[in-house]
Amino acid sequence: MADRVIKKQRAIKKRRTRIRGRVFGSTERPRLTVKRSAKHVYAQIIDDVKRVTLASAGSLNKELASEIKSAKSSVEKAKIVGKALAAVAKERGISKVVFDRNGCLFHGRIKALADGARAGGLDF
Repeated sequence: MADRVIKKQRAIKKRRTRIRGRVFGSTERPRLTVKRSAKHVYAQIIDDVKRVTLASAGSLNKELASEIKSAKSSVEKAKIVGKALAAVAKERGISKVVFDRNGCLFHGRIKALADGARAGGLDF
């Protein structure tokens, strides 16, 4: 059992390193990075040149609590987080981003968050 978990963690770390070698957020096009845990999903828009977080959203945000509670699945929650992140980004004048899936497969919650961000007006 533990062997399988370690193997999975190594694969995620390997994918994360490979992706970060190609993806870099600039001032004109910052990086949208995604973090998912067993229960929650978080997203940040980061300017890698200045090394500063420009916008963030997560399933634990108090502003999203009522919407998150009404969502039936974790995929729906991720879509809500994506739309909320896009709204914050629009307020701060960000319209184009580079997507960093952070070693996770582009499926399920990660894809739902990306679709929500696109629906909110982000271009990537």
